[in-house]
Amino acid sequence: MKQRTLHDLFIDQLRDAYDAEKQLVKALPKMAKAAHSTELRDGFTQHLEETERQVERLEKVFETAGYKAKAKTCEAMKGLVEEGKEIIDLKANPDVRDAGLIAAAQKVEHYEIASYGCLCTWAEQLGYHDAQRLLHETLDEEKRTDEKLTELAQANINAAAAAGAGAEAQANARAEAAPV
Repeated sequence: MKQRTLHDLFIDQLRDAYDAEKQLVKALPKMAKAAHSTELRDGFTQHLEETERQVERLEKVFETAGYKAKAKTCEAMKGLVEEGKEIIDLKANPDVRDAGLIAAAQKVEHYEIASYGCLCTWAEQLGYHDAQRLLHETLDEEKRTDEKLTELAQANINAAAAAGAGAEAQANARAEAAPV
């Protein structure tokens, strides 16, 4: 799509966000399955449900703008999802993997916050007030998810990862120091 106007850019970025959310619908169950912490697993499951609603909400945004919902491959989300897969495949202490999963999820949230912030501003500028309201609802959800991930990391996961990593390092040091 040629982006000659702000409206063209708005529709193009809506398509990008639509694909991004659909990619997340596929990725979140894998992240939930990989999570060691029950709280983190439950958080990913809850966010999956929220993300499914966000996909539906984007379909309504397209409708309010007079367009059929159509995805455009979001290369940024493809890369972020791939980084998440790398964390899932990490051969590490489960607490360390959980800390990595939180980091991967927060990268996604920060990307979405930036995307939805721009879409909200453009919808307002273009006079799509219903679309702006719907997009702002999603923006608020993304911000809350980011805050929840931070709280979870700070409350226990990062400390457990640090403790586990410290114990693992001590065990490795003892093994290296042992006579052969």
